[in-house]
Amino acid sequence: MKDSNLDQAKGRIKQAAGDLTGDDELRREGKADETAGKAKEGLDKGADALRGAVDKVKDKLTDRR
Repeated sequence: MKDSNLDQAKGRIKQAAGDLTGDDELRREGKADETAGKAKEGLDKGADALRGAVDKVKDKLTDRR
């Protein structure tokens, strides 16, 4: 499991715990953790796409030689 997925899961758990206990601070922490996990996931996807594009360029340059 990626860190981004763990952060999202941790955030959802904190939010649920905050809901059950009425702890607004815990609920906010959970929302922040979940949001951070989603941001990391987006960055990971962008990095993967960039690596794929670089690999395609390398392959085209290698084929020309």
